Amino acid sequence: MDTFMERAVHLAVENVKEGGQPFGAVLVKNDSIMAEGVNELHKTYDVSGHAELLAIRRAQKKGQTNDLSEYTMYASGEPCPMCLTAIYFAGIETVYYCTSGETAAKAGLGKAGEIYKGLQKPKEKRHLAMVQMPLLEQQENPMKLWKEER
Repeated sequence: MDTFMERAVHLAVENVKEGGQPFGAVLVKNDSIMAEGVNELHKTYDVSGHAELLAIRRAQKKGQTNDLSEYTMYASGEPCPMCLTAIYFAGIETVYYCTSGETAAKAGLGKAGEIYKGLQKPKEKRHLAMVQMPLLEQQENPMKLWKEER
């Protein structure tokens, strides 16, 4: 097993022993670990406290950048839709993982499968209602302002 994946799995195992979920993530650049994370939902009561997201946040803060395109993610489990989206936004191009989402679901972890299926549906057929509302006439348009400032 690759040493970086070995570290991600070790983090996951230690997290389970401390009362957390079996997820660990390691971000690597130039053959060096730049950041790590484990699921911290049991500590923070924050649904975004996933191992991959925490590793991304730490790497971005450490490097003072949003661009992690030169990084590789090693995760003990297949990233959920939220983590996968963050991975895309960060520019990470390769993710290695051990446990599949299906295996995690069979162990009673998460709703990733349901979310992936829901995202394939048109907005109006999803379980979550998405309702677009217009800006009020007296409001400044933040998108227009952002475009003008560039």
